[in-house]
Amino acid sequence: MEYWNELYTEIAEKIKTNLPAIKWVDLWHEQVSYLTDELPFPAPAVFIGFNTLNVEDKGVLVQDCNVQIDMYLFYETFSDTYLGSYNQGRALDFLTELTGLNALFHGKSGENYSPMRKIDMRREDSGGAGNLYRISFECLITDYSAQHLFVEVQNENAEVEICRGEISNSRQDEEPVFDLGY
Repeated sequence: MEYWNELYTEIAEKIKTNLPAIKWVDLWHEQVSYLTDELPFPAPAVFIGFNTLNVEDKGVLVQDCNVQIDMYLFYETFSDTYLGSYNQGRALDFLTELTGLNALFHGKSGENYSPMRKIDMRREDSGGAGNLYRISFECLITDYSAQHLFVEVQNENAEVEICRGEISNSRQDEEPVFDLGY
C-alpha cells in the first residue's frame, strides 16, 4: 500500500459493489453521535475506521502494520425486532447486511491488505437513533507511504559552514530512534 486513501477506497468500493442495500460509505468520525449537527446521510450506511495494533520496520521507510479495520453499520429502523412482530423481517434486515459485511471481508484479501480475520462484533451506542453495530477485522498491511512521499533532494544553493573544534553530542548515550539493521 502506498497511500492510506488507496486502502479506504478499495474497501469502500468493495462494499458499494457487493452490498447494494448500503446507501452510504464514509470514513468513521462518530457521525451518528451528532445526527443533528452532521450533514444527513442515507441509511443503511457503513463507516470505516483504521487503527494500528502494532508496527514492524521492514526497511528504510517501509513498515508492516497489523491494522484493525472497524466497519460500523448504521441502520435506521422503527420496526420491532421481537419474535413474531408484524414487521420483524424489516427490523432484522440490518443483521443481513452485517452478515454480508462479514462474508465480504472475513478470510478475504485485497490489493492493499492481507486476508482479514474478524476479531470482534458488537452493538455500539447510537443515542437511540437506530441500530449501530461494529464489526472489526484484523489484517496485515505493508505501508510504503513514507517511502513514496519522501523525496531526498540536493540543494545546490544551501550554504554550509564548517567550524573546527570540539563537537558536543548530547544524544551519545541514548538509544537510536531507528534500528536499520546495518
